[in-house]
Amino acid sequence: MSREIDYGNLMHSAMRGLIRTVLQDIAENGLPGNHHFFITFDTAHPDVELADWLSDRYPGEMTVVMQHWFDNLTVDEEGFAVTLNFGDSPEPLYIPYDAIRTFVDPSVEFGLRFESADEETEGFTAVPDADEEADNADDQLEPKKKDADVVSLDSFRK
Repeated sequence: MSREIDYGNLMHSAMRGLIRTVLQDIAENGLPGNHHFFITFDTAHPDVELADWLSDRYPGEMTVVMQHWFDNLTVDEEGFAVTLNFGDSPEPLYIPYDAIRTFVDPSVEFGLRFESADEETEGFTAVPDADEEADNADDQLEPKKKDADVVSLDSFRK
């Protein structure tokens, strides 16, 4: 029986570690400059914690924005907790790293897209550039069922 290196899972782990490191820095020092994040995650993931009304409204996935107002950001080895404002209603969330589908910082045109195991390709896509504008961030990031597509960052800009 031959052994193979599982590069896909190794890259997933490395990129989720990068997200953890970035969020830990933000928790300790705040967001620098114009940095902000669009994070799309699987709301059906068994370890995601969010209000029932949010899971009812977003039964498959949801995109949250960490920019002007967020509170109680705590980061651990498995995920992060944060309180975000939804229509003047602060709501706590817990998002495990393996529930994250995309992580984008449009201020520096950086992003990652993680493919789920049921899609054709296992892996992630670095997002180097962008072309389209977004009007409503929580509805913008739809997963593509294609091989390693590059996601346009302008689609996340207001």
